[in-house]
Amino acid sequence: MAKILIIDDESAILNLMAKTCRQQGHDITAVQTGKEGLQQLDAIQPDMMIVDLLIGDMNGLDLIRYSEEQYPETQVIMVTGNGSIETAVEAMRLGAFDYLTKPFELADLQRTVELGLQQKGKPKPEPSESFQGVDITFSSGNMIGESPKIREIQEIISKIANNDSPVLLEGEFGSGKQMVARSIHNSSSRKNAPFKVLQCSALSEELLEMELFGSPTSRGQSIFGRANGGTVLLEEIHVLPKRLQSKLDAFLEEVNSRRMSGSITANMDVRFIASSAKPLEKCVEDNNFREDLFYKISIIPIDVPPLRGRQEDITLLANYFLQRYSERTETEMQEIDKYAQRLLESYKWPGNVGELENAIERACAFSEGNRVRPIDLPPKVAQKVEITDEDEKTTHHLPIGTSLSHYIKKQEKIFIRETLKYNEGSRERAASMLGVSIATLYRKMGLKLEKEKILRS
Repeated sequence: MAKILIIDDESAILNLMAKTCRQQGHDITAVQTGKEGLQQLDAIQPDMMIVDLLIGDMNGLDLIRYSEEQYPETQVIMVTGNGSIETAVEAMRLGAFDYLTKPFELADLQRTVELGLQQKGKPKPEPSESFQGVDITFSSGNMIGESPKIREIQEIISKIANNDSPVLLEGEFGSGKQMVARSIHNSSSRKNAPFKVLQCSALSEELLEMELFGSPTSRGQSIFGRANGGTVLLEEIHVLPKRLQSKLDAFLEEVNSRRMSGSITANMDVRFIASSAKPLEKCVEDNNFREDLFYKISIIPIDVPPLRGRQEDITLLANYFLQRYSERTETEMQEIDKYAQRLLESYKWPGNVGELENAIERACAFSEGNRVRPIDLPPKVAQKVEITDEDEKTTHHLPIGTSLSHYIKKQEKIFIRETLKYNEGSRERAASMLGVSIATLYRKMGLKLEKEKILRS
């Protein structure tokens, strides 16, 4: 049993982390302010401190700095909703063991706590070598969907989960590539080992190189070393600098050779997955990506479809996000009324799964009576609904979620404007055709401005 101090000003998150760590058998002290955190840090000198970046009265980095100076044996995990890469780098340099981004799965917190406690008492690398990577923890661990394409991906995962061949995931930003990678990890024999993610676009070339390959004196601190026995997802690999592409190619070649000879080392015993928002084959053709590396990482290619290509999954995903929001905030799970559901299923979701998740979280914040209504959805979702008029064989965009009077005024203005265009700007003929007076035309449209615009168009 370890003594763990948890500091977070969000009571729901604090209580959830405390409950999770108690279930692991640890002695937990949970506080909501930096001042209380400092007092408890001095009083109990914990084995581990889990601290939020922004606590209200203090910056979490200051607590990490104080802990490292006064109690260097205390392992530190930073938790934040900011997702700041610069903050992650600074936290690691100050001596934090690991870094999690809200929202995270409780299983990831449990694994990180146990790994940190296992490292307690072992020598830490020098500060200049202590950056341990930005390990983004994704909140969804399994594939969600019943569309044919998702069923196809699920079938592929079931076949290759325990095959250590590299996987390449291609698809639009936000389409769920991380979810696919996590599902591969969770379905494999490596599921109890770390799952680490590195975004190639998030770091400078120097930091990216150190994270991928470590420094000459602390190679075990690379992301591969920290994921020993688990899975590494390299995101946005299409932006990896050419020089590092060459080093990664050589590293993967060595991994293959050692695996075949049975002499695999700790920093190489991982499942490698890469993802790209751009077709890598096209990057190869444009001479922006090494052809030999492309073939090494694409042994098992998986195309992840955009959300608009699997509309039957939208409601399933929305309900999943509702459930997760409920668990995170410890509130009753909300329902989506049928009108809001129609809007969700009709919207094209250019931002894919990520945009849907944000829309659901916003709706939960605005909803009343535990029911998500059209008015609770983002305006861009509610105002881009297409319906087909079977009589006229035309498609209309209806601004669902706005008031009837606003809609009528807007349509009236459009109709008058088009009538004016038809009559070549003649107010008299337009008014006659519409059956209204010129005075009514002026009152309804502010015609002087409108006419000038029309005549210029």
